Amino acid sequence: MGDSENGALSATTKHDYDRASELKAFDDTKDGVKGLVDAGITKIPRIFHHSNLDSEKNSASGSNQLLAVPSIDLAAIDEDPNRRKLVVEKIREASETWGFFQIVNHGIEESILEEIKSGVVRFYEQESEVKRELYSRDALRPLVYNSNFDLYSSPAANWRDTFYCYMAPHPPKPEDLPSVCRDILLEYTRQVMKLGSVLFELLSEALGLNPNHLNDMGCNEGLVAVCHYYPACPEPELTLGATKHTDNDFITVLLQDHIGGLQVLYENRWIDVSPVPGALVINIGDLLQLITNDKFKSVEHRVVANHVGPRVSVAAFFSTSFQPSTKLYGPIKDLVSEDNPPKYRETTVQDYVTFSMARGLDGTSPLPYFRIGNF
Repeated sequence: MGDSENGALSATTKHDYDRASELKAFDDTKDGVKGLVDAGITKIPRIFHHSNLDSEKNSASGSNQLLAVPSIDLAAIDEDPNRRKLVVEKIREASETWGFFQIVNHGIEESILEEIKSGVVRFYEQESEVKRELYSRDALRPLVYNSNFDLYSSPAANWRDTFYCYMAPHPPKPEDLPSVCRDILLEYTRQVMKLGSVLFELLSEALGLNPNHLNDMGCNEGLVAVCHYYPACPEPELTLGATKHTDNDFITVLLQDHIGGLQVLYENRWIDVSPVPGALVINIGDLLQLITNDKFKSVEHRVVANHVGPRVSVAAFFSTSFQPSTKLYGPIKDLVSEDNPPKYRETTVQDYVTFSMARGLDGTSPLPYFRIGNF
């Protein structure tokens, strides 16, 4: 190794050492980003500074905003076969191009959507002492609350706090959920599970398969509820609410509030996923791209930081996540042929998620590592 490399290495080590101690000091407070805001900071700590943000953020402006993620109305899909056919076609098109779509008339009452958002706010607005008891980096606890699951592995921290719980296939005991949002978490996720089975039927049909195909494969078996809290940020131009990433599940059902900030990468441009009252945002995850052999796309998305806040969102990930499983998932046999051979090797959900989480939100998709010829 030459001198220049030695110099670069020692500089990196020094930077990492400083950064590591700042990360640990932040983590040890167990108060998350909300704690910084509550303390009245006007400058964000450097652990939250993202490089190259200006050039990236500019790509979301101007005429790109005339583009909008497809919105699909699920009304009457069980009564009217022609209407269902039309909806399936819209879902196919959105899943192949955007990887994202919004749905309305999905069957979950607006009062439930409002109450789950309120429940998330109530959780974060509890006394700090109560929340600190729940703060943990043990991914297998019934409920995990922390700031940045990848705090120690990502290039820069994101301006958000999160709590999540595994709701299926093994639901938590009600007493393991916080009383401020227990009832609504159980009710909301019960309804999302029901909706998920409907969505997997429509996605199966959009692939030209039997409506039960994806449900029979177990795509609807697991559910993780991930509840994000993005406080108002004094310097939103320096950071992000969530770095560019793809989701490591089959599909995500996302409820966002009225503030917005979610953006999807479409044709190399950042497009706002503008909040629609009563709508849910659906996006294709990596595992669905893998089993559809790239027919459906798991698309990169991010959340920008905002002067306005707090913003809350509830992401329901259809995945058994870290739960042990020997079930292998690879490209669906009916979708491959001599002309379209399998592009991915088989994996368990647990192995895929473990690999993905270990890398953190580093701005790249884990999928290429599972492509045939890449191991």
